Amino acid sequence: MTPETSDEGLPVSVKIRERIASARKRFHANDNIAEFLQPGELELLLDEVEAKMQGVLDSLVIDTHNDHNTHNTARRVAKMYLLEVFKGRYVTQPTITEFPNAEHLNELMIVGPLTVRSACSHHFCPVIGKIWIGIMPNEQTNVIGLSKYARLVDWIMNRPQIQEEAIIQLADLIMEKTQPDGLAVVMEASHFCMSWRGVREMDSKMINSVMRGVFLKDSALRREFLSLLPRKN
Repeated sequence: MTPETSDEGLPVSVKIRERIASARKRFHANDNIAEFLQPGELELLLDEVEAKMQGVLDSLVIDTHNDHNTHNTARRVAKMYLLEVFKGRYVTQPTITEFPNAEHLNELMIVGPLTVRSACSHHFCPVIGKIWIGIMPNEQTNVIGLSKYARLVDWIMNRPQIQEEAIIQLADLIMEKTQPDGLAVVMEASHFCMSWRGVREMDSKMINSVMRGVFLKDSALRREFLSLLPRKN
């Protein structure tokens, strides 16, 4: 048996896992694993997830063969996870064009609210909310277009996440891309694992923030940023 055919018949998920293990990388729910997928494997993974999801529906004792409402549910759910709500795990980082700070901008800039569509990694329930980003640039800061912030938010949040970790991942990525003097990120979100199940608390939200650089050191700047965010009724 040649090395090229030694893994013949293995599920594509196993092949991907083996590549990740060989690279000594992790594949947690909120990690991006796009570099370990070969061309065409996402489509094969879609077929595999569909088959496993059909097994879940069978175990839930749902007659998907005769119930017209759930006849193609396994395929729809597989596409939803791989191509939509968890897409940030399987696609490469969006291309972000960076420009030099030619005008030497050094005043506070705020982007938001940007819509968050994510899912908690505990129950795979939706997490829906908003993010505001504050940037304090310097002469060496890379300037990126406003729409690019939305794309970065989408890429990070379209994974199973917990809010506390997601906002840190986003802050790390923006710091890497822009190299500002300071960065502030505030996220407010509703967690359906609180409202749809469990305690079923409909009005509960989680708000958290990450402050980097001058936002962490300068309390006046931090207050200015927070004061400019839309106030809740």
